[in-house]
Amino acid sequence: MNTTLDRRLHPELLVRIVGVAFFAYLFFGFMLLPCLNTLTSIFNVKNAAGERDAFAVIRFFLAGSMGKYVWNSLKLAILLVITVNVVGISIVLLTEYFDIKGARILRLGYMTTMIYSGVALVTGYMFLYANDGILTTALKNAFPNMNGNWFSGFNAVLFTMTFACTSNHALFLRNAIRGIDYNTVEAARNMGAKPFKVLWKVVFPTLIPTLFSLTVMTFITGLCAMSAPTLLGYDSINPEIVRLAGSSSADEAFPQARAALLSIILAMFTIVLLTVLSAYERKGHYLSVSKTKAKLQKQKINNPVSNVLAHIYAYVLFIIYMTPVVMIVIFSFQTYSAIRLKKLDLSQWTLVNYFGQQDYEYLTSRGKYKTRVGSISGVFANEATLGGIKLSFVLSALAAALACVIVVVACNYMFQKHHKKSGVVLEYALLFPWLLPTILICYSYRTYFNSDSIWYVGNQNLYYAQNVRFLIVMAYTVTKLPFSLRMIKASFYSIDEELEEAARNLGARKIYTFLRVKLPIILPSVLAVFALNFNALFTEYDMSATFASTYGTSYAMVIQAMCREEGLYGYNVNASGRRCASTVFIMLVSGLILYLVYGVGSRDLGERLEIRDRRRKRLDRLFGRNKKQEGVVKPKV
Repeated sequence: MNTTLDRRLHPELLVRIVGVAFFAYLFFGFMLLPCLNTLTSIFNVKNAAGERDAFAVIRFFLAGSMGKYVWNSLKLAILLVITVNVVGISIVLLTEYFDIKGARILRLGYMTTMIYSGVALVTGYMFLYANDGILTTALKNAFPNMNGNWFSGFNAVLFTMTFACTSNHALFLRNAIRGIDYNTVEAARNMGAKPFKVLWKVVFPTLIPTLFSLTVMTFITGLCAMSAPTLLGYDSINPEIVRLAGSSSADEAFPQARAALLSIILAMFTIVLLTVLSAYERKGHYLSVSKTKAKLQKQKINNPVSNVLAHIYAYVLFIIYMTPVVMIVIFSFQTYSAIRLKKLDLSQWTLVNYFGQQDYEYLTSRGKYKTRVGSISGVFANEATLGGIKLSFVLSALAAALACVIVVVACNYMFQKHHKKSGVVLEYALLFPWLLPTILICYSYRTYFNSDSIWYVGNQNLYYAQNVRFLIVMAYTVTKLPFSLRMIKASFYSIDEELEEAARNLGARKIYTFLRVKLPIILPSVLAVFALNFNALFTEYDMSATFASTYGTSYAMVIQAMCREEGLYGYNVNASGRRCASTVFIMLVSGLILYLVYGVGSRDLGERLEIRDRRRKRLDRLFGRNKKQEGVVKPKV
């Protein structure tokens, strides 16, 4: 009897019960119920007479101006697909397929969008092209009649996002091109096909599945754009949802229900696109290649005119990519006056934008000089900026770690139950957030948990005071579950089943086998996913703007506020310099993480041993050391 009871109550069963209960709590409490509440809120609107009118919001949408936000987002998404694919395909071809001089330098320039994005990238472009930007100021001095506000609205958003969204091409399309079998290209060339015909007839067909996926991702990115339309003044869906979420019925007609309707429209577009993508992937687009695969060799452009034009085009793109980065880095070391006037002064360099404080003296309207003590401050000396960094660091690290832990445990269960429906249900539940735009999840959290009557969170208002930080962590975690699942699940396939079977034959329990056998194998991939999640969340703006509050001001929101409050009442004078330094800090953090993930983390054991051996030899040559230590005699055997 005791033996049977011990078997029923062994630790593995308890862990499984706790895991199932926690995941059910997470799915129904933080994925399903808040979104269903948003959907039903659309039909619970009351008219002027106090009667419930289920279709009031829909009639308002059809008769009012809400439709323009949907059309503006659709227009941006459609044109963004064209411009991003043109630029993205061209930068990959110029660096990986064609023989272009300086391809390595060009590649580094094209991949700068991977180390700064979102608000940091948009403010970088504004630093150059806004009304008081460096290039716009220089152009206005040369052409006094020029419109200084040319970089705003739809054209500015399209231009900025075109170059911001090519990082996916630089990663995924680059890998697809490098995986092309050169034998097929060489065979076409031997049959007399010209280089561009080979590119069109042989190379592009192999890239169609990757290009289709990138197109869908770009369309969704344009449809759900937030930071660029907000900062550059373009009326699209996401900024309008955030605005309506902070409004009240005293200001305008049923703003919360209108925000919910726009969120549902975004969700419908996303679901349709992901359904089409899944159906396309199931068709199985494969290309038959030779058994002995040859590495792709770069193709020379034989036509002199085409070769010169290709080089000019490549370096023009390089200048567009690199100019914001270079200018931001340089001006982050300039004084307040140089940044304010947008004039580079090579005789004055300072670290005040990063460290320390300075007093600011200005002339009042009464003709008297007044001093603001410490008004000029750096990133790490400004209380608001430093507070935003600390908050974003802690919340992003917690969410990234929690997403990885949940997915690792879930993947381990799915591989144990891969022949059962429970494993399939668990996988689709983790992929559920991919069906919904981020703004819908965050808006649902804000409205649903802004109440004292939600029993399963202890009747606590999670949008009140410091509770909003917990809400942000949960939103961060939920939105990162699908990506973490796709990445970590792939690492589980590298585990040899014989290792697990051997541990089981030795009497090891499943928990012990998982901790001592499986986890060390997948740990590098898990750490890489954690780093990428943290990198994306650290400068995240869209979700932070939805949860905007005194206790939930993230780093990205602090950077955005710098553009608005600089010099107001003599305070926060050095916001532009601190913004430049903040962007440099973000680039350093992102670059370090990407290096650890794709540089050091991607090396196998042989490469690491080889690098360590080369490092040891360099140290030996540097210090003049020999292999045999002086004064030490080896004993004879």
